[in-house]
Formats: sequence, structure tokens, C-alpha cells
Amino acid sequence: MILVLTCLDDPTADMVIDRLNERGACVARFDPGAEFPAYAELSAWFGRFPSRGVLVTRSREVVLERVRSVYYRRPTPYLPDSPSQVERFSGAQARFGVGGILASLPCEYVSHPWAITAAEHKPLQLTTARRVGFDVPATLVTNRVGDARAFAAEHGPIVYKPLRATPYIDPGGEPATIWTAQVGPDDLDHTVGRAAHLFQARVDKVADLRVTVVGRRVFCVRIDSGLLDWRQDYDRLSYTIVEPPPGLAAGCLAYIEHLGLRFGAFDFALTADGAPVFLECNPNGQWGWLEDATGLPIATALAELLLEERP
Repeated sequence: MILVLTCLDDPTADMVIDRLNERGACVARFDPGAEFPAYAELSAWFGRFPSRGVLVTRSREVVLERVRSVYYRRPTPYLPDSPSQVERFSGAQARFGVGGILASLPCEYVSHPWAITAAEHKPLQLTTARRVGFDVPATLVTNRVGDARAFAAEHGPIVYKPLRATPYIDPGGEPATIWTAQVGPDDLDHTVGRAAHLFQARVDKVADLRVTVVGRRVFCVRIDSGLLDWRQDYDRLSYTIVEPPPGLAAGCLAYIEHLGLRFGAFDFALTADGAPVFLECNPNGQWGWLEDATGLPIATALAELLLEERP
């Protein structure tokens, strides 16, 4: 049994499930935040006897100790927006009960949810990137306007990027996001003190590299766009499958091993002399559009990783 933990509307997970089905694997898909307890039941026994458990969904009965591997993608949060007191209690019990059980299975994870949560913190990403030998731009995390201005004076031009993507509604009422943007001295005022901000020296780049790591397999794509943040307009992107620059693949593998991951979606800026500069690593990043655009067998690599025999 392969257990896939994700929301209902997840085309990326669909691609992996299709590859698993092609190989005759038994797959159970479950979204604990949305399905439990209304549409699913779960029991787990602990104590002197070997741990055991059962999960019953609308379409499957899963004997938990027989789960071979878990693909952790994008499950719904346990707590809704603006929860009531009852929802807050119920959601907390589900997160620590159901979530705790699913995180304790004696099997392989791609990747373990607790490792993903830790690896989503940008300060840890930057520290780990330096540790494995990547070139990292000068970076400051602060809410002190004086330090921000001093950093801009020393390292400018600089960019701002959010430490964590959060839902955002623009003044017209439309869903939006905050892209990486260049900021100048006039942008650094007292409002810096209202939150933690990440400022970074702008990299003089000619292109970007998206490096997707699945287990020990490394897929490297050059993205040309002319944009500071290529995510801002996918229609302007062009893709070229390339070999990773020397040392890049080994560094990426060392990075995910250090953080206990089995997957990583790395972003590097590529300078004119061909040097990659680390920007970030999304431990659970999107890749489906990249497979569609390039034909890289990323879904197949994930399916094969989930089906690997444990040593």
C-alpha cells in the first residue's frame, strides 16, 4: 500500500498516482484535514504489543502497519480560517492525533512532514546552503529599519522577498501574491518594524536554474525569462534541459540529506560566467508544469522512489 496524503484538487499528485497505478501499486489517497472525522475513521493501538492501526476512508481500508511508503504532498490544514472554539479544539486533536499517527508509520516518506516543516524556514535553508558549499547572496532578516538601510547601503541593489507565502487579497478583491521585488532607500521606512522582513543582495543573473531532486536523481532546467522573479509570468518562460554545473548535483544531494528530505525543488540564479547562486529550496515544491513543458520523467522518478525496497 502506498499512502498519498494530499488535497482533492492536486494535479501534481495525480501524475504520481497515475504512474503508481501503471505499475500495479495499491494506492490510498487521504486528506486528513478535510476528511477526518466526517468521512474517515482511524484507530491505532500502542503499548506492550507491536503498534498497529487501521484507517477507513470512503474508498479504502488501510492497515497502517502494511503501508510501504507515504507521499506527503499538500493536505488541507486541520484548522479552517477563523475557526470556532469547537473547531479549534477538534482541529488540534486531529493534528496531533491523526497527524501524529500518520507521521509515525515505520516506512519511507517522500518527504516526512516534520522534515518538510523545518526545511520551509528560509534562515535554515540559507544556513544549510552555505554548509554544503553553495554561493549564497548577502541576506538580512530584520524588523529594524536602521539595519535595513545600512544593509541596502552596503549591498545594494537589494530585493525583498517574503519569508513565507501567505494568502493575500489585492485592493480589487482578487487573490494575489507577493513577488520578489527590488527595493530602494525610499521603501525602507518605519513600516519595516511591523514584521520580520528578508532583504537580499540582488544577483546579477542571465537566467535561472530549477533543480528538482527526487531521491538520488537530479533534474536541471534552465529558465529564461528576463524577470526578477520568473514565477510572475509563466507565459514569458522558456525552458532548456541542461546538465547541472560542476558540483551542483552533489551539493543538492548533500542539502536534502542534511535536512532529512527525499525531494527538493531548488532555485538558483545563473550568472554570466555560469556560476549558480542559491536562492531557496522548496521542500515540497511544484514540478508538474515543468514535466509538461520539458518531458522530464519526474512523476516516474517519484513513483519509483515510493516503490523502492527498503534496505
